[in-house]
Amino acid sequence: MTSALSSVRFSVLDRSRVRRGQSHPAALRETVEFARLAEQWGYHRFWVSEHHSVPGVAGSAPTVLAAAAAAATSRIRIGTGGVMLPNHQPLVVAEQFGVLESLYPGRIDMGLGRSVGFTDGVRRALGHDKRDAEDFDAQLAELLAYFTEGRHGVHAWPAEGLRVPAFLLATGSGAERAARFGLPLVIAAVGGEDRMAEAIERYRAQFRPGAVAAAAYVVVSASIVVADTTAEAHRLLLPEAWSAVYARTRGEFPPLLPPADIEARTMTDRERRIFDEGLRGHLYGTEDEVADRLERLVRRTGADEVLVHTSTYDRAARLESHRRLALLTGLPQAGARGRADTAA
Repeated sequence: MTSALSSVRFSVLDRSRVRRGQSHPAALRETVEFARLAEQWGYHRFWVSEHHSVPGVAGSAPTVLAAAAAAATSRIRIGTGGVMLPNHQPLVVAEQFGVLESLYPGRIDMGLGRSVGFTDGVRRALGHDKRDAEDFDAQLAELLAYFTEGRHGVHAWPAEGLRVPAFLLATGSGAERAARFGLPLVIAAVGGEDRMAEAIERYRAQFRPGAVAAAAYVVVSASIVVADTTAEAHRLLLPEAWSAVYARTRGEFPPLLPPADIEARTMTDRERRIFDEGLRGHLYGTEDEVADRLERLVRRTGADEVLVHTSTYDRAARLESHRRLALLTGLPQAGARGRADTAA
């Protein structure tokens, strides 16, 4: 293990992806089992996500799923990556995380995002529209206030007085917003690694210490696949790349297909362009290849933590990839001992 990786935490984000022929309940049960394995392998956090009316994603109620994952584990931190605040009232979000922290003290993270529903129909069903994301600063301030002294005489029991670390998922101006609110930043290389590195630099330069974090804390989200060969690892990425093609050309994110089905397809020029774009930016290959690329990423970004979000059709290969990643980064040796917390 290289020196740059020895001081970095590694965590997991699972979106509860559905595979062709699989039920949504089965995908959710797999998520809970994955949390148990992630704890066994030494990962620091296990996060779940929020998607609505998406055939290929079962995770629609992240705080409920987080409760199930927390109940199945005993040490690993459990959280959301994230709750989409524009879809909810801040009071309700504070109450939900207050309940989680009360039941599983010292283990709950509150990852927050500002995305709204995928389509107009979903947004209407949620009772929100794109304009709600424009009020995100006010929503975020209100939510955080419920953990201290309430808001306008309203108290979010049992959240008030509890310490639930909040993390902000960065899109657009998210890095500056995280700095302004004094929150840990979760960021991915959307738009390229250069843009991500620039956003991280702005975040650190503008960071204002707050109640949640006394210093800037950067979580880099990355898709990582470890396999016996480079070709095998690359092939495991095909199902998610095709799902992105399908979503952008047909407006629906489908269940994952086997790689062989995708390889047999004849794609249009537009589909091929989107497909090739979807295969960029991943860290994949053998242990040595992934360790080298991961170290370069950590050195460039100065990441405090790496949040691994990898989807494959082959569930066993995906789990094996995470197990091997834990081994090459030394996580089993670190175990549950942890270290002094900056962002919990």
